[in-house]
Amino acid sequence: MKRIYLDNSASTRTDLRVVEAMLPYFSEFYGNASSLHGFGREVKEVMASSRAKIASVIGAKPQEIVFTSSGTESNNFALKGIAFANREKGNHIIVSAIEHDSVIGPCEWLRGQGFAVTYLPVDEDGLIDINDLKKVIRKETIIVSVMNANNEIGTIEPISEVGKICRARGIYFHSDACQSFGRIPIDVNEQCLDLLTINAHKIYGPKGIGALFIREGTKIMPWQQGGGHEMGLRSATENIPAIVGFAKAAELCVQEMVVEARRELRLREKIIDAVLNDYSFAYLNGHRDRRLPNNISFGFAGLEGDAIRLLLELDEMGIAVSSGSACSSNGGGHKTSHVLSAIGLDPVRARGALRISLGRFNTEDEVNVFLYKLSQVLGCLKPLTSVY
Repeated sequence: MKRIYLDNSASTRTDLRVVEAMLPYFSEFYGNASSLHGFGREVKEVMASSRAKIASVIGAKPQEIVFTSSGTESNNFALKGIAFANREKGNHIIVSAIEHDSVIGPCEWLRGQGFAVTYLPVDEDGLIDINDLKKVIRKETIIVSVMNANNEIGTIEPISEVGKICRARGIYFHSDACQSFGRIPIDVNEQCLDLLTINAHKIYGPKGIGALFIREGTKIMPWQQGGGHEMGLRSATENIPAIVGFAKAAELCVQEMVVEARRELRLREKIIDAVLNDYSFAYLNGHRDRRLPNNISFGFAGLEGDAIRLLLELDEMGIAVSSGSACSSNGGGHKTSHVLSAIGLDPVRARGALRISLGRFNTEDEVNVFLYKLSQVLGCLKPLTSVY
């Protein structure tokens, strides 16, 4: 049985071109970038070149890219580092209600440290309202964090408008772009971003490597101390093979972005149209059009309680999808999604999403197989539509 992977929002297969670029830095060029001898200098040079490549993708300067271990670390660094470095200015943080757990978690921790956090509501499509943002800004507000695109429902937020508001008021603006980086254009200058979180494993690169864009002049406190790596902002020996892979993955995404987005969009629309037309009890979570080209989130009225069963039945047939964020599934069990709750779904419906996320290696034939097998599974389940 051929397995079909439709969970590219959780992680992607590493592109063989990326693997090929990384291989020499495991066994041929293996020095420590902080060493002064030739082994160290040669990897320091490739690290600088990789940093410049990644910076160019988002319109940043190379020295504004700080390598981390992940998107989670970058989000923690951005929020905690800004909060403590700017405490004399204020203690108020604003984030959207549908942020990833790696933003929500640090915010809740910061609340315990004496900071105030305001969660911006979203509408039924998952979009924040710019007027809501204007209303909750205070003189004590030090940072606003709104993700570029949501990891569960794919909705793309108006971050350019958010950035302009923050810039005009002298407030730092951070965005988590782990889902959007490499899929849609990002320009940190046009979008008035001060901090941006990105990582590699969502763009066909290796796991365990991320980065935080920190605009020059930003007042931020390093979150871990040690040997002063990464311009003194993030002490830890740099993972050179992963950094090289990150840069290669970003380079390939930029080169192929327009064609790939068009291809994924066509496959996305085929799935959405087929499911909504064939099943009267199916509904789409998130904005119909203003969403990432690869993201689909369905609910099936009356079957929300069977969401995990639906996922596992598809898995038995060789189809990998998800019920939402992979990161929030680690605790065991099936939690209510704070994202689906925020867009107004009741507690039952907020437990029952099916997320399909397309990627570079998915084909139309695989989409056809998925639709056929989905019909088989849904045909065996009886939705309790009478409860609505």
